[in-house]
Amino acid sequence: MRKVGLFIDTWYPMVDGVIKVVDNYARRLTKYCDVVVFCPETKGYSKEGDAAMPYPVIRCNSLPVIHFDYDVPTPALDPVFEMKLLRSGIDLVHIHSPFSVGMTGVLYAKLHKLPVVATLHSQYKQDFEKPLKFKPALDVAMDGIMRVFNACDQCWAVNAGIKELYQSEYGLTAPCKVRLNATDHLPVADPDEAARAVNEAFGIPADATVFLFVGRINFIKNIDFTVRSLAKAKEMGLKNFRMLFVGKGQDEKKLAALVKELGLQEEVVMCGLVSARQMLENLYSRAKLFLFPSLYDANSLVQIEAACQGTPTVFLEGARTAASVTPGVNAYISAPGEEQYARMILDILNDPEGYRRIASAAKKELYLNWDDVVRDVYQDYCAISGS
Repeated sequence: MRKVGLFIDTWYPMVDGVIKVVDNYARRLTKYCDVVVFCPETKGYSKEGDAAMPYPVIRCNSLPVIHFDYDVPTPALDPVFEMKLLRSGIDLVHIHSPFSVGMTGVLYAKLHKLPVVATLHSQYKQDFEKPLKFKPALDVAMDGIMRVFNACDQCWAVNAGIKELYQSEYGLTAPCKVRLNATDHLPVADPDEAARAVNEAFGIPADATVFLFVGRINFIKNIDFTVRSLAKAKEMGLKNFRMLFVGKGQDEKKLAALVKELGLQEEVVMCGLVSARQMLENLYSRAKLFLFPSLYDANSLVQIEAACQGTPTVFLEGARTAASVTPGVNAYISAPGEEQYARMILDILNDPEGYRRIASAAKKELYLNWDDVVRDVYQDYCAISGS
């Protein structure tokens, strides 16, 4: 294996879990082979920023979309991008999205008889159900996505729940295996110092119980559910706590309005985007629980980042992203409903011995490092390509 092409439909300076996965793949693959990332131009990107990456980045033109977090890539309308792709000399294509850039990667692989792998990162049906309320339109969109994935030589699902979803509901026929995500975070060396740094940065009382969310501030992540659950927990007797929301997104104003409506202005802290890894590690370490009732995510990196610091996650029943955990052993899974979620939070805080056991197991069993994962990825690449 000489050169791998990673194809993705968004890129830095936008930040999400899929971007972080591809970046970690690319950085570590440079130890084994040449690698190049094919992606779109995005709001605020700079050629200097791309040049500073430890691997080449080739961008195509894109179009902005109003009221949407992402731009729409247009590689077919960018002859310079097409020329750079033709001259890239890649031996294997790995797509991380099934849209225009990902489709370009699959078409290139087929034309040049190259092996092509796809990672199944998302529950795409959920993405389209809201904007495409007309079922035939939703069916057409999903058919297009699955044509891309079924054209691949192998698909990698981010956990067993996503594999089952794609095979039983989405119509995946391509060979599929589970390839878990990981993190590049490291456990903090001094938890007390980490707590002090977070308390000082965000005005947190030293004796406050901290709950955490890291990710896009978008109600599709069920963060409004989190706030309403905490309001109920407060009514049930929860005291002296802070809920930290780390990230940016389209629903920041809606979230602030909900916090005000529920009278949680003192307890909820909007931290904004935090990009410094050390501070992120400090935040995860400071938190008692990572509150993640998302039914949207497939296998979020944030739950692994939290586990790295021994901070267990509270999921919601039915969450595909919880398929890799064992409830009551290394994580918590609440029954549906805000009252049930609130009650679970209180029960966890009232069982310190059980909490310590689950927190320890989360760190031991759910924390995976990218170095180990990408080593196995490269071995799979070689097996798929016969090299």
